[in-house]
Amino acid sequence: MTDSGITRRAALTGAAAALPLIGGTTTAQAKTASDGFTGRPVPADVARMLREISPANIRRTIEKLVSFGTRNTLSSQTDPDRGIGAARDWLFDEFKKAALPSGGRMTVELQSYVQPVASRIPVPTVITNVVATLPGTAPDSVARTYVVSGHYDSMPTDPTDFVKDAPGANDDASGVAAVLEMARVMATRQFDATVVFMAVAGEEQGTYGSNFFATQAKANGKNIAGMFTNDIIGSSTGPAGERDPFSIRVFAEGLANPASPLEADWRRFGGDETESPSRQLARYIKEVAENEATHMKVNIMYRRDRLGRGGDHIPFLQQGYSAVRFTEPKEDYRHQHQDVRVENGVQIGDLPEFVDYDYCARAARVNAAALAALARSPAEVQGALINVAGLRADTELRWTPNTEADLAGYEVVLRAPTAPQWEHTIEVGNVTNTTLKNVSKDNFWFGIRATDTQGNRSPVASPRPTTT
Repeated sequence: MTDSGITRRAALTGAAAALPLIGGTTTAQAKTASDGFTGRPVPADVARMLREISPANIRRTIEKLVSFGTRNTLSSQTDPDRGIGAARDWLFDEFKKAALPSGGRMTVELQSYVQPVASRIPVPTVITNVVATLPGTAPDSVARTYVVSGHYDSMPTDPTDFVKDAPGANDDASGVAAVLEMARVMATRQFDATVVFMAVAGEEQGTYGSNFFATQAKANGKNIAGMFTNDIIGSSTGPAGERDPFSIRVFAEGLANPASPLEADWRRFGGDETESPSRQLARYIKEVAENEATHMKVNIMYRRDRLGRGGDHIPFLQQGYSAVRFTEPKEDYRHQHQDVRVENGVQIGDLPEFVDYDYCARAARVNAAALAALARSPAEVQGALINVAGLRADTELRWTPNTEADLAGYEVVLRAPTAPQWEHTIEVGNVTNTTLKNVSKDNFWFGIRATDTQGNRSPVASPRPTTT
């Protein structure tokens, strides 16, 4: 279980031997001459799964959703051909079709509630999420859940106008199509942890559907270990015709406001928002999904979302879950939240002709590669601590042991405070503490991750400062 760069084994007292060798490339940085990607390769079976993600299927889903005319949250819920109700019913059937090859393991349900009058909701309105759940197969991991979503509602210029056409091809039929396609290819596979595939409503009115799911999950004590939302992932062309077909943005929030106890300790001891759980999740995505199997570069954006805007990951963040947003790199605002029209000879509106289906499929592969890695890996390490007492040259770390039956051990990862990705890895074995001799805690960010017997790695846990 070694990386393709500098990885060193170190017992509790043997870390010092590795330290002079720390440097160079590690898993998160390793490149091959043939691909130039920074992430590590995916396993062969995952590569096969990613190849099954079909641009043609994604196109079919997007064009079908557009055919309902409008999917405004306030539109008809009973018309069989037009409005959000028709889109809901079609998606429900499509997710059930995707679940059939799972042999009954994947279940599909409608999660509904009545949203009272609120911002952009002028009358009480039923909000319905379409939710497909693929349970994990490992008893010690099945309660750990990863959620991936897109929103199936759409809007014209006026978010409360439920009469005008609102095709919503990119915003966000693209995200829904990617999630449905992921459900289709992952339903035939088994993973240790549980994966939830979700098409939510009410996003354009104020992320109401995702907020309901997240608040219900929190109230029921659900262990959501990570959440992805895919919103506007269908175009590789910017407003000036510039193209960027092989990269995707992942928006990851820093420290929450108000801060959690862990975040408060980081601030107290001179920590930094770069170590937030959502940013560790984003680093993990880059490490496992920026590779030859996806042909995509993952650009981590150190902010919650685009300036002044938001999406369905935010309600999960507000409930204390780690969550990130996937969005194309070059948005064209002429094709978002616009009445369909021709203006000065330019076509305005969110129409299918502006969607790059191959790009959308690659974005889906990034998601699926990361979800597969997360759902197979050990859980994130809990109780990670770094001893900040006194003025010492050594760095002492400790953590709570994981409970997975196939746990192999732990790795300590390090990087310079100016480095965005982990640079160095030290294998410390199946222990719950280690001391890095003559490694100043002021010169590095530290993290701890668990590994299993198949070589899967958990996301990195940032250690909380302690003086004992």
